[in-house]
Amino acid sequence: MPYQNDIVEEVRSRNDIVDVISQYVKLTRKGAYYVGLCPFHNEKTPSFTVTPARQIYHCFGCGAGGDIFRFVMDYENASFPEALEQLAKRAGVEMPKMQYSPGAQKKAKERETLLEINKEAATYYYYQLRQEAGKKGYDYLRGRGLSDQVIKSFGLGYSDKGGDSLYRFLRAKGFNSEELRQSGLFNFDEKHGVYDKFWNRVIFPIMDVNSRVIGFGGRVMGDAKPKYLNSPETKVFDKSRNLYGLQVAKRTKKEFMILCEGYMDVIAMHQAGFTNAVASLGTALTPGHAALLKRYTKEVLLLYDSDEAGVKAALRAIPILTQAGVFSRVVNLKPYKDPDEFIRNAGKEEFEKRLYGSEDNFLFRIRQEAEKADLGSPQGQNRFFDACSELLLTLSDELERSLYIEAIIKEYPQYGVTSEELARRVRNAAMKGTGRSAEIREPQKDRTKPKQQKADEKPQRLLISFLASDESIYATVKKYVDPQDFVEPVYRKAAALLFGQLESGPPNAARILGEFEDRDEQEMAAAAFYEELPAMNTDEKQRALYDTMIKVLSQSLKAQSASGDPNDVTSLQKLIEKKQKIENLRKHTIKN
Repeated sequence: MPYQNDIVEEVRSRNDIVDVISQYVKLTRKGAYYVGLCPFHNEKTPSFTVTPARQIYHCFGCGAGGDIFRFVMDYENASFPEALEQLAKRAGVEMPKMQYSPGAQKKAKERETLLEINKEAATYYYYQLRQEAGKKGYDYLRGRGLSDQVIKSFGLGYSDKGGDSLYRFLRAKGFNSEELRQSGLFNFDEKHGVYDKFWNRVIFPIMDVNSRVIGFGGRVMGDAKPKYLNSPETKVFDKSRNLYGLQVAKRTKKEFMILCEGYMDVIAMHQAGFTNAVASLGTALTPGHAALLKRYTKEVLLLYDSDEAGVKAALRAIPILTQAGVFSRVVNLKPYKDPDEFIRNAGKEEFEKRLYGSEDNFLFRIRQEAEKADLGSPQGQNRFFDACSELLLTLSDELERSLYIEAIIKEYPQYGVTSEELARRVRNAAMKGTGRSAEIREPQKDRTKPKQQKADEKPQRLLISFLASDESIYATVKKYVDPQDFVEPVYRKAAALLFGQLESGPPNAARILGEFEDRDEQEMAAAAFYEELPAMNTDEKQRALYDTMIKVLSQSLKAQSASGDPNDVTSLQKLIEKKQKIENLRKHTIKN
């Protein structure tokens, strides 16, 4: 543990894991647990489980798991010190100055170095825009109507054609080749050597909510492809959990935020005075983006382009925002394509009218169904009302559903359908199970498949789960099993910590998981605490416990026999003792 245990435990005890995770994930209580859609992989059926009694979480879908600090670290892409500081601030715990462990110090140093590289690169690009070579980029920005002040505010810059000038600049600043490789700002090629990734482009520095430069976007000057290029993901940049312009927009006094498609849309909006505009970073809206928005607002206006691609983007975004608990409305930009074009042609006042006249997201989806349908034919009308009923089924609140039924009938009275008839169709669709899922989610930095749990490791996980669920059995277990009998190193460490806790009091799963700095190891340990125990009566439970201990000891005996020295008397004695324990347990099993 890189920090004093008393500080870590005070921060842990003053931050309830359900309260913290509920800021990011919509959780529903299920008995002793809370469940929700996992924020770390794409799923439609909740497999993410939070256990308040143990203050830990585990996803049965992707394997993510750990304590409160691990959740913040993974979700916010933060180091342990940053997660600890964030949670301490949330709980009002004053943090003393602490020493990092070598591992934590290394990770923090790597992040600090990347942030410093990005800061220097942003300065370099900004300077180049003012040089003769950057005139093309400067003229482009001015031609798009941007003032010198807004160019300065967003730190816009320019990268010249080809070469390795930025690389040489940063090497001169003292950064080594490996640090620059990790930044994602360069291409390393055996044939061509090192050269700058961004060249002949206007540069848009990307900042996090704390105004630190974490990456870059570049718009090419000319017709080369790709038109826009973004930094790759690094230890400080995750495009699925950052929004362009949020460092400014988070300070808005408006009751809503405006979600645009790209950098220029956001900048044009800010220049026009709409400083509550943000954009996703070259990717569709993700649950991570939605959760981030929820921290700063309850309502989002979708301001996507008015073309077909923009409509599809809005239709994808609406359920993601809804699932995160964020209400959304859709702004109609027609006859203009994007907000920049709208403001330049129609003016700020007219644009503001469009914002406040934006369309309810549900009625927007209904209108899209109407535009797709052949409403001139009875068959087309029938299909349209089928689509309406399916959408109505996505609404879980009965009153809300009734209100939208009335709104649909009022909007489309020419087809002679009554609210009672539409309500009946909704009920029929529900009975047939034809309702659409409201949980359409875009992949958000999809995790790889979880490490497959080996079948022969299950007894070790089961024994840990037994002990964590019922501390009264510890007196029996310790007569036969020692932590060293756990063959898998992760479970051996977890068992040693668990045994130590049970010697003096009740188990604390969250504290045990906190002892694992490696994420994969922490997830394995978390999975052990979630190993499912079947419903059993007292006798069945005792037999299952003895059987589990026999299997753990048998695995230990096998491993010890394979690695031990046959001529070592002490080793042989331990093998004999272990065999005797197994025999004694078998006798108990037969007796019961």
